[in-house]
Amino acid sequence: MSTYPAFSVYGVEIELMWVDAATLAVRPEVDRVLEAIAGTPVDECDVTERIACSNELVMHVLELKTRAPSPSLEGLGEAFLEAIDEVHTTMGDDARLLGTAMHPRFDPRTETRLWPHGQREVYETFDRIFDCRGHGWSNLQSTHLNLPFASDTEFGRLHAAVRVLLPLLPALAASSPFVEGHHRGVLDERLAHYRENCARIPSVTGAVIPERLFRQADYEREVFDRIARDVAPFDPEGHLEPLWTNARGVIARFDRGAIEIRVLDVQETPVSDLAILAFVAELAKALVGEELSSFEAQAALDEHRLDRVFRETTARGSAAGVDDAAFLAALGLDGGPKEARAILESLYDRLRARIGAEHRAPIEQILTEGNLAERLLRRLGPAPTEEAIARAYAEVARCLPEGRLFRPRD
Repeated sequence: MSTYPAFSVYGVEIELMWVDAATLAVRPEVDRVLEAIAGTPVDECDVTERIACSNELVMHVLELKTRAPSPSLEGLGEAFLEAIDEVHTTMGDDARLLGTAMHPRFDPRTETRLWPHGQREVYETFDRIFDCRGHGWSNLQSTHLNLPFASDTEFGRLHAAVRVLLPLLPALAASSPFVEGHHRGVLDERLAHYRENCARIPSVTGAVIPERLFRQADYEREVFDRIARDVAPFDPEGHLEPLWTNARGVIARFDRGAIEIRVLDVQETPVSDLAILAFVAELAKALVGEELSSFEAQAALDEHRLDRVFRETTARGSAAGVDDAAFLAALGLDGGPKEARAILESLYDRLRARIGAEHRAPIEQILTEGNLAERLLRRLGPAPTEEAIARAYAEVARCLPEGRLFRPRD
């Protein structure tokens, strides 16, 4: 277990695309980026005093992450902006980092390049079993929030709370409305693809919303042991450890005493990412503290019930209708069916004073103008031309280092 009690520290990871500065086409050369920053070929290195970077499954994705547990989310947005500026300064002007959870024009069948260096046998095993030449593997960027726990009791309460809030997160953070230049009526395409990427071995992802498990022994038996049994026939060499093969929307990391939330789409700038994380952290804290509902009420909600809400917000974002009375009650709400937007507004009003001042304006802009997917759709419409997509995402790219949110109108 961690020595850090719940909510005493935070860990943040942000996955970004490396793209051509002129065309925004992906550039599968993150190994070159890491080598330029470190001065030698590496898989991971420090970028600044507070932020490190590392490779991911594919060669065009760079992960930025806090170097050590941070006692606060305050100031981390600026720390990530400094790291982005350092990467851009080191690499020059012909390529750049790009946010959002999916590249709007990426073709995984022809553009996927797996990481060929350290741990390549792990990536090759994933590819052999699941075929990583699909959007669900090679074109999905997320922001991860790590929350610590120092005991089995803290794990259980934190896991119960986070399970309840997961279905709301696509309504707040969806940023992936386009796949290969098209909008299919889904606002969070990353999550739509994510839930299917391990279909060959269903226990790896489960229902995305994790099962009702609130003790380490139960979790290890029902999740890790099951994954190990199901994966073994496909992985006789034993490359895939259940601990990190587990692909649920929130995963338990007992090795470091943390719960890792993985369903959040990457935003256009770390200013947005960190504001969303601050809201999520305060909501989790209120649930763990039983301010909104009891632990028993939270724990009673099974994954399939929560998944029905989750699927709705994945598709419809903040306009999703929510009519599950037990789910609403777990969030401290009554009064009948509500749109996800109204739920988020009500919870934000309740928690606003606890959220740091630097995070309030971005959250309020998201609640007023919509999540990034909704703002992109309002700018581009459901059937945009390639030229229109290029113009809009060029602005999204400028938002990243400038620390500003994308607006739905020019």
